[in-house]
Amino acid sequence: MPRGKHRRKSLYNDKRVRVNRNITSPQVRLIDMHGTMLGIRPLLEAQNMARGAGLDLVEISPVANPPVCKVMDFSKFLYEKEKQDRENRKKQKAGVLKEIRLNPRIASHDLQTKIKHIEEFLKEHNKVRVTVVFRGRENQHRNLGEEILNAVRDHLSTVGAPEGRPQMMGNRMSIMLAPAAASKPAAKAAPAAQPAGKAAAAPKPAAQPGTAPGV
Repeated sequence: MPRGKHRRKSLYNDKRVRVNRNITSPQVRLIDMHGTMLGIRPLLEAQNMARGAGLDLVEISPVANPPVCKVMDFSKFLYEKEKQDRENRKKQKAGVLKEIRLNPRIASHDLQTKIKHIEEFLKEHNKVRVTVVFRGRENQHRNLGEEILNAVRDHLSTVGAPEGRPQMMGNRMSIMLAPAAASKPAAKAAPAAQPAGKAAAAPKPAAQPGTAPGV
């Protein structure tokens, strides 16, 4: 059984979500399949309405007195709920600040691996702080750190946009990369307006003084 269907089935039998015969209150505040509040009705009447429409009776507010129940397609309701939950989880994961630390003497293949990780973070809509950490005598070669950060920035230009230039703080040099979708696209320069009454064609070059036209 597909994972999604299995989860919907488990929710269908979940005691925390009462459906149809699992509803125990003798009376319910009933909402029909069109969203119309019908008021307090006997449970049996509400169940018969749902059954007659080929739908389910779902207890949507169990803490109310009497509980609020609605006639609906419970499978569809669970599908929409799962879909919304997935979107909410994506939004929670997105926008996280990640940090990748590099050594100024990092080997080329190790740097490529780090760049792949950064690219994955950016594609997941996370910001990434890329930091080069200098230790001991490495502080005398901070230009290597800037070269590395610029190389990372240029390599990821299609998926990430830098937020400013590399910044030095203590023994660390960092640059912040934001997802390309989050960065503001550069405004296109508007074409120069043609003066009123002028033709769009390029003007003919003026004749040189003292030279007859056509010569």
